[in-house]
Amino acid sequence: MTDMVRAMNPTAAITNAEQAKAAARASAIAIFLGVIWGAIGLAWMMGPGAEVMQAAMAEATAESPGAAGMAGVATSMAIGFGAFLLVVQLILGLVQWFKPNIVIPILFTVLVVYGLGTGIWGMVMANQMGLEAAAGPAWQVYGGLAVMVVELILHIAGIRGASAMNKFRDAQAY
Repeated sequence: MTDMVRAMNPTAAITNAEQAKAAARASAIAIFLGVIWGAIGLAWMMGPGAEVMQAAMAEATAESPGAAGMAGVATSMAIGFGAFLLVVQLILGLVQWFKPNIVIPILFTVLVVYGLGTGIWGMVMANQMGLEAAAGPAWQVYGGLAVMVVELILHIAGIRGASAMNKFRDAQAY
């Protein structure tokens, strides 16, 4: 367990294949953390979040009765798509845990950086327009940003670990 905690540090030295594998698995831990946070968000969306989303859509489509009927369908689609993405994320996390590679940490690093950028940009824009409530509940917004920062650190450690695994593998080949 201590090796895994040490491996999660993106600045720690990687001196052998075991440490490299542990560091590469840090990315899988980040993915699992994202799955847990996503499941919390999905549970909220299936409960009080659905009502909030439907009310916002009803307000936005007040002039169009046909579009107002689509609010329930859109909410159901959002929940279904969120569940699908959670399953895909869980599968990729399991792949990274059992067969660590460098592609998955790089992909998730890009996605997390994009998520952080759009999350912060959305907060700035909502604040400028006086629509703070439109960004979502504060616990979800700030919690999501905190989770993404932790994920970014772990994915960077995962990239370093997977890269070191490749170097150790190449060194054994010669």
